[in-house]
Amino acid sequence: MGRFHRHDDGTEHAHEHGDHDHSHDHSQGSDHLGDHSGYATGTERITVLERIFDENDAAAAANRRAFDEHGVRVVNLMSAPGAGKTTVLAATLAWCRDQGIRAGVVEGDIETSLDADRLAGFGAQVALLNTGDGFGGECHLDAPMVAKALGDLDLAGLDLLFVENVGNLVCPAEFDVGAHHRVMVYAITEGEEKPLKYPVMFRACEVVLLNKVDLVPYLDADPADFATNLAQVNPAATVLPVSSRDSDSYTGWFDWLAGSVLAR
Repeated sequence: MGRFHRHDDGTEHAHEHGDHDHSHDHSQGSDHLGDHSGYATGTERITVLERIFDENDAAAAANRRAFDEHGVRVVNLMSAPGAGKTTVLAATLAWCRDQGIRAGVVEGDIETSLDADRLAGFGAQVALLNTGDGFGGECHLDAPMVAKALGDLDLAGLDLLFVENVGNLVCPAEFDVGAHHRVMVYAITEGEEKPLKYPVMFRACEVVLLNKVDLVPYLDADPADFATNLAQVNPAATVLPVSSRDSDSYTGWFDWLAGSVLAR
């Protein structure tokens, strides 16, 4: 989103060109004349971005109405690339199948059906969204994209829907897709400092699934330091350690889904 972003309370903010010191030393005879007009944010850019957010929020509200009308609870699952979102989701779909929970997935990727293919065979409905196909290769899913994917799903046949967002630590958190809950998968291999560097994403989530904890003995990263940093930006977030090498580690995650998502 460049120099325009949303704050945690939903307000929008633009960094105007005048917010920063752009003075230069031209004593070396440079032909650079100091014309930065091409970089100015300007009111037109702000207006366009505000309209994008407004249109997205209207579409998100419509998505949520459709979900509520069909009694479907929706989780927006976000992460950086390689954090293990799809692996966690595969285990979750297997649990849903075993529990008789009718699950579905809106699978978001810039290109390929690789992740959607991995999620086949669990009895879940899967709708693939490639943002490189008519959406400009966007690094996130937005509400109109999800609305399009809903045409490939039978909402009346679902209890629980996961939106697996495009792997990115910034933009997915800024776009409401109509989900009831936002959850982040974060691999401890990414280090413990990321909540401080990417606060918008971490503030947006109710739950952070701290993945790949089986690798902690081989890393410098410390889960306790991660939890401390997360608490600085989002003290209300719940941290649930998980590992694909330990099926029992998913118990807390499944309990949260059963008690905080499906029970409502």
